[in-house]
Amino acid sequence: MAWYEIVFGCALIVVSVLITVLVLMQKSNDDGLSGAIVGGSADTFYGKNKGRTKEAKLAKMTKYLAVVFFVLVLAAWLILAIGK
Repeated sequence: MAWYEIVFGCALIVVSVLITVLVLMQKSNDDGLSGAIVGGSADTFYGKNKGRTKEAKLAKMTKYLAVVFFVLVLAAWLILAIGK
């Protein structure tokens, strides 16, 4: 086993654990059918500043880590495919 396989494996494990933790920390969206019928959003102060909340930051970090995970998997696959 080469050193870069170990590095990519460890990086993928760390990123996947971080993604799992961030997803579990996020608040669930339980509007359900009643939110779709009534219309779940109102023009409030919270709605206007939604991008600055903890949930928005967690969602943004989750998206960035998902992109990092995808790039790591793609790079590992390319390196391993070229190396063989």
